[in-house]
Amino acid sequence: MKSYWFDNIVGDQREDHDSGQSVDPEYLSKLGVLYRHCPSIEIVDSIASERSYKNRDEIIVSPEKMGPAYEDKVKMFFNEHLHEDEEIRYILDGEGFFDVRSTEDEWVRIRLVQGDLIILPAGIYHRFTTDNSN
Repeated sequence: MKSYWFDNIVGDQREDHDSGQSVDPEYLSKLGVLYRHCPSIEIVDSIASERSYKNRDEIIVSPEKMGPAYEDKVKMFFNEHLHEDEEIRYILDGEGFFDVRSTEDEWVRIRLVQGDLIILPAGIYHRFTTDNSN
């Protein structure tokens, strides 16, 4: 996991958009964003049990699996939104970015790779995109 301030430069959402200013994981924690590296699904299962999660789904975000709908889906995921419940995401394969709104109304970009798990609190504005390798 790597977190930093989003550079706000116009361009493909799947680029790094790294401002060069890192964001400490402690700051993410203050926003309610929790991160953990989980090398096995058993660790994810344990966290889900501890937090009393009842629902689970798996989505494969790739041009091969989504076909012609891929580009539209990636754009849809990148629309800023929030949820009434916390959201947990575990990266089984590949890489991607979660952007979360800070208390100063700026975007923090969080790069996640295989084995990374993120928990977003209820009510935090966020968005998701794959990286440029799709």
